[in-house]
Amino acid sequence: MRLIALAALLAASMPAGQATAQAASPAPVSVDASMPAVQRPRLTVQVVGKGPDVILIPGLASPRAVWDRTVDQLKGRYRLHLVQVRGFGDEAGANASGPVLAPLVDDLAGYVRDAGLKKPAVIGHSMGGLTAAIIAARHPDLLGRVLIEDSLPFIGLIFSPMATVDSVRSQADALLKAALAAGQQPPNPANPMLATMSATDTGRAQVAAWSGTADYRVSAQAFHDVLLTDIRPELARITVPVTVLYPHDAVVGPVAMVDALYGHAYQGLTGVTLKRIDNSRHFIMLDQPEAFAQAVEAFLQDYGG
Repeated sequence: MRLIALAALLAASMPAGQATAQAASPAPVSVDASMPAVQRPRLTVQVVGKGPDVILIPGLASPRAVWDRTVDQLKGRYRLHLVQVRGFGDEAGANASGPVLAPLVDDLAGYVRDAGLKKPAVIGHSMGGLTAAIIAARHPDLLGRVLIEDSLPFIGLIFSPMATVDSVRSQADALLKAALAAGQQPPNPANPMLATMSATDTGRAQVAAWSGTADYRVSAQAFHDVLLTDIRPELARITVPVTVLYPHDAVVGPVAMVDALYGHAYQGLTGVTLKRIDNSRHFIMLDQPEAFAQAVEAFLQDYGG
């Protein structure tokens, strides 16, 4: 059953088919896609706005366009560094083979240093949130504060509170092998796991359209990397303020169960702020844009860069 659940999660995050993408309404465009970007081996970065530095990291199979509303909200007051993982909206580059997550972490940390950023604020969704947390743990003097949108320090906790990297390894390996063998195929637009991404038809169509630009090889390998990453033992190394936003919707289960999942997962992070956003699913910024915007403002309060 765990393998089926994992496979369904991967399918929901894998590239969407043409029929699904065509059904989606176009996203508002806050940043010109042709705008010059900083080119790095594992990622590209577009910089917009002026002010204190804020880095925005999208999640699995998502381009930087996921942050369009947030860009509109912040670009008049902050200098925004819009990350896009290679393969999630452009050519796969170095991410076409081999591990993705660990090299991505190193490359993004390198970008912060090379750009001369002084303790920037970081906002990351899903895998982007995990990336931010890893950097905060392994490079404690690099970041200023971190906002994590719906990401766990070990995703295996979704399946069992007793899960370990070793206990999910065989399933993760099987998923990766199957995904790579299947190639770039459109998933079933009726896949019920897409319902876990957003609470609305419009949101699900938007997620499908975004994921439709992703390279299946990068999506599969990145998901494999996330499944086999457990940073709970490293949480105590994080010294910067961390806010974790997590969703709840009636289809997910009881509120107490969701609260316990995230509370238990982050119990090793002293001083973490956990905030539940009700009536939302994985893409909180789509389902509850006003609540998400308010949470971002609270996170950046008194931040001067």
